[in-house]
Amino acid sequence: MGNKDSLNLNFVRRKTRKIKIGDVVIGGDAPIVVQSMTKTDTRDRKATISQIKRMKEAGCEIVRIAVPDEEAVEALGEIRKEVKIPIIADIHFDYRMALASIEKGVDGLRINPGNIGKKAKVKEVVLAAKDKAIPIRIGVNSGSLEKDLLRKYNGATPEAMAESALRHVRILEDLEFNLIKISLKASDIFRTLKAYQLLAEEVDYPFHSGITEAGGIISGSVKSSIGLALLLSQGLADTIRVSLTAQPEEEVRVAFLILSSLGLRSRGPNIISCPICGRCEVDMFKISEEIEKRLASIKEHIDVAVMGCVVNGPGEAKEADIGLACGRGIGVIFKKGKLLRRLEEDEIVPEFVKEVKSFAKKASKLKSSKE
Repeated sequence: MGNKDSLNLNFVRRKTRKIKIGDVVIGGDAPIVVQSMTKTDTRDRKATISQIKRMKEAGCEIVRIAVPDEEAVEALGEIRKEVKIPIIADIHFDYRMALASIEKGVDGLRINPGNIGKKAKVKEVVLAAKDKAIPIRIGVNSGSLEKDLLRKYNGATPEAMAESALRHVRILEDLEFNLIKISLKASDIFRTLKAYQLLAEEVDYPFHSGITEAGGIISGSVKSSIGLALLLSQGLADTIRVSLTAQPEEEVRVAFLILSSLGLRSRGPNIISCPICGRCEVDMFKISEEIEKRLASIKEHIDVAVMGCVVNGPGEAKEADIGLACGRGIGVIFKKGKLLRRLEEDEIVPEFVKEVKSFAKKASKLKSSKE
């Protein structure tokens, strides 16, 4: 498996201020935080609450919710009471929605000060947030930059994005507000990276990072993995979101897989699965897919090998915390390098999943006893 502790030696975090969204610390030396956004109609209380609970179960640490109108604000109040996770209200254009969201008990705001009206309206929102120590995320997106900046830079360049963010930061700073987090997102990797690099030279506020509108589950995961690896390697991310055209739980799972692959955080099983070849003599596609699905609820970080043939299978299975190596119509389970038991093909999925869950439960208890 290699030396996991050596993986993050070159990931030097950028020095930033610390802020808190609810009870979650962001910036400084705090762990990189995983967040996502609900995709239900906020006005549908039941659906939104249900989705947030699934997101939390997947590991989401902060949830952002769109608040477009008064009906959504009213729903927000009930949602806030029903879920135990920090909530950020996503506000555009109408400063009254920001004020009402603060009253409903949100833990943070996402606004662009430049698009919610005159300075007096911005001031009212900032003073209300300041009174309750609620941070504000300035969210700059390449698709909605100010027209004068588009003219100045001949398009939505990294320079235009960074200047837009600075413009909004100065609005808040002029009102003596510094509970700020910033995001600079574009749908292409290198424009996003350059924008964050430019802004990092100017401010020490924490960054929320990701590649926006990345795509579906496959293309979006690939693009997000590359983009976030580059951003994280330069210390340009304090919270992250993987933006996919998929359920938010999938965004959270992919985010943790990225962080785990880079040795920065870990959650859930690390599944080592063979790509399958002509030597495989069981239905490995079905077995692997079903095992991964059934292990999705495990929170403990353990190495699980699911291997399909006799060439690399036994070796990989022995190296993992718990592993499966398959042969002709059979499966063999190894635990910590030792042979545990032999299974017939129809037993492989249910019995292996049972053994993995038992192993994870014991590992979790052992970890708790040491803390």
